[in-house]
Amino acid sequence: MVRHAFYWRWGTPEGEHVPASRYVEGWGRRGDGSVVALESGLRVGAAWFRLFPEAAPGYGFVDESTPELAIGVVPSRRGRGYGQALLEGLLEHARVEGHTAMSLSVERANPALHLYERFGFRPVGEAGDTLTMHADLGSTPEPRLRGEGQDGM
Repeated sequence: MVRHAFYWRWGTPEGEHVPASRYVEGWGRRGDGSVVALESGLRVGAAWFRLFPEAAPGYGFVDESTPELAIGVVPSRRGRGYGQALLEGLLEHARVEGHTAMSLSVERANPALHLYERFGFRPVGEAGDTLTMHADLGSTPEPRLRGEGQDGM
């Protein structure tokens, strides 16, 4: 799932090294949390968060007390609501664990950007075409479904 989270575009070379493996290496340390999406018993997506030290930050690092999240959904299952379900589950898990905020890194062209915005993530930094986003979990709004609030809905 790490590959699907960080290489979200179709056609990313399969043999390419995933430098983002630091997001899962040594899994289970303090501050790690995850949820998995299953379809017919098969893993089709996962979302996880991890705390990073300032000396070795993640791509969406804000501070040492704010976990950074990542979501990966297999390409054949994208657009079916798994990303939203994973994000909902992960944010609830983070709240239960006592986290009050969450951060992430996303390219502007990634369709997931709009999902993150619906969940209250706002840009706090940028580097090239990549945004670092942050959400206060105490005030994260309930996401609006596409089309919600329009006439007839």
